[in-house]
Amino acid sequence: MTTTTLAVLVPLLPFLGSVAGLLLGRTAPGFVRPLAVLPTVAAAVLAVVVAVRQGGGTAIDAATQLTPTGSVPIDLALYIDGFAALVAVLVGVVATCVQIYSTGYLREDPRYPSYAALVSLFTSAMLLVVYSGDLMVLLVGWEIMGICSYFLVGHYWETPEARAASLKAFLVTKLGDVPFLIGLFALATDAGTFRITGVLGAVARGELDHPTLVALLLLAGVAGKSAQFPLHTWLPDAMAGPTPVSALIHAATMVAAGIYFTARLLPVFAASAAAMTVLAVMAAITMVGSALAALAQDDIKRVLAYSTMGQLGYMAGALAVGDRGAAVFHLLSHAAFKALLFLAAGVVIHAAGTNSLTAMSRMSGLAKRIPDAYWTMTVALLALAAIPPFAGFFSKEAVLVAAEHTALGERTVAPAGAGWTVLVAGLLTAFLTAAYALRLWLRTFRGRGAEAPDHGRQPIAMTSVLWVLAIPSLGFGLTVTYLDDWFDGNDLTPTVTTAVLGTGLAAAGAVITYAIWRTLAARTPVTAPGQAPAPHVAHPDADAGLVEAEALHLPHPAEDPADPGRALLGPLHGPAADGFHLDAVYRTAFVRPVLAAASLVRFLDREVVDTYVRAAGTSAKGLGWLVRRAQTGNVQTYLSALLAGSVVLAIVAVALANAVAGA
Repeated sequence: MTTTTLAVLVPLLPFLGSVAGLLLGRTAPGFVRPLAVLPTVAAAVLAVVVAVRQGGGTAIDAATQLTPTGSVPIDLALYIDGFAALVAVLVGVVATCVQIYSTGYLREDPRYPSYAALVSLFTSAMLLVVYSGDLMVLLVGWEIMGICSYFLVGHYWETPEARAASLKAFLVTKLGDVPFLIGLFALATDAGTFRITGVLGAVARGELDHPTLVALLLLAGVAGKSAQFPLHTWLPDAMAGPTPVSALIHAATMVAAGIYFTARLLPVFAASAAAMTVLAVMAAITMVGSALAALAQDDIKRVLAYSTMGQLGYMAGALAVGDRGAAVFHLLSHAAFKALLFLAAGVVIHAAGTNSLTAMSRMSGLAKRIPDAYWTMTVALLALAAIPPFAGFFSKEAVLVAAEHTALGERTVAPAGAGWTVLVAGLLTAFLTAAYALRLWLRTFRGRGAEAPDHGRQPIAMTSVLWVLAIPSLGFGLTVTYLDDWFDGNDLTPTVTTAVLGTGLAAAGAVITYAIWRTLAARTPVTAPGQAPAPHVAHPDADAGLVEAEALHLPHPAEDPADPGRALLGPLHGPAADGFHLDAVYRTAFVRPVLAAASLVRFLDREVVDTYVRAAGTSAKGLGWLVRRAQTGNVQTYLSALLAGSVVLAIVAVALANAVAGA
């Protein structure tokens, strides 16, 4: 079988599994889990075969015309270079882990069939984005992911949080997708084609007439999809969905799509120095702001959500300095350890079984009860904090090295100012990342809150996946010297300067956080296990078969005296915990004016337009009443009326004749 045929099957198999799962979900529920897992496993295996055959060498390029358009043609095209081959393997592996994990996590969920089908469709859409060689076909996968995220984030639609989060995710990403679509059309108009190879050829020949406008329009879509400032506000709220969905969306698919798209079309953005500068500033604000916000959160998944934004900021920063190899290298590394973090957090939630006990301030005794999650999450947090030799160290260093080269003028793809912006923000974020990573670990596994009831051993389908993802989280970075051919031949190995600065700042952040935690813990009394229970709220992400645990009287997370994040942030803690009030700004600047305009339109429609419509109807009804009253059926009445009318007409005629004669 040819490589092209195998590549076509990679996105096709999960799609067929999704359709079959939806059709058989009710009539043959026993087939649901095999249809969720097996096509995804097969797609992952085929993606590995395609990657081996591609080998980081010449790109696989094949196309057939989809339909004649009369102007710019649309093709069913494949374009698989080293980047695409590796990212497809990543998507297949993470999606497989999520599907296997979900069989245990959602084993009692009555809506599991539709959930599994949507995850398969989501996977197929991302694989279509990765392999597509035509921008319009890529857009199809891009939009399918958007609608799938709406349904998956809102999986627990009974809760208002899930409904609001799904709607917010859909609307905010669509806010970026509208200019993104306009940018695609403008790009195709300038290049004369939607084919990615044709677009890149037009850029190389200098045939783009509006590079800055096109790049900025496309960046709006990238910001929405990859949760970059200022369209990032949907991501923390998306935690209302099931934890496996968070692992898929925030590690390997939706949020990675914007970064991957920018990497694929990087020459288009590099054609405009203004666009590269905007991308650098956007990445820097996202990196630092999300790290500060993560340091103030009490919910594990919200910490990880803000962490995802920050790591995507690193990738966007690498692209802003013109190094797509470093960006995709960090994308692959991050996907492994972030998927592991979310799935391990799911084990914590599964063990606690209640919303009140997934807050880090209310955890205790988890290290011994869920050792698989404890050890694998430790590995993932070390990778997140970029501690050598874990995967995050090498990929994050590749970003910092690229920024350093641009800042010093050794690489001229982007302005030197963009390099300095990314470098300084990246180093500051390294300090903050280590701080919030250690804070999460200490408060989750070394916390002094009330211990949750033990729900027994976690399903093997969940714990085994954690160890699978721990392998690349630990060892993927060690392959850096063998991946040069897959990443444009660029050297991705760390340099002494950035390694010392980055690791030193990370170590400083960890040491300071630990010292503050020890000091605060010594001053804070241990929560008595026998305190009276307070009303609890069922966690929408908890397994339906778990017995709800009792929530205990504990300090409010924002007032937890043992939180090192409060001491580190000082007066910034309140704003950071609320995402720097950006949602409030959007409500004031956009939501309220739109609602006010809608109210005005409703008033005009009801009180003005409807008034005229009702008046016209009433007039016709009154006239009809008069006519109906005249139709009595009495011949004498008709003759009397006819005679009276004749007399009136005669009088009028005589009066008119006299008036004419007198004139």
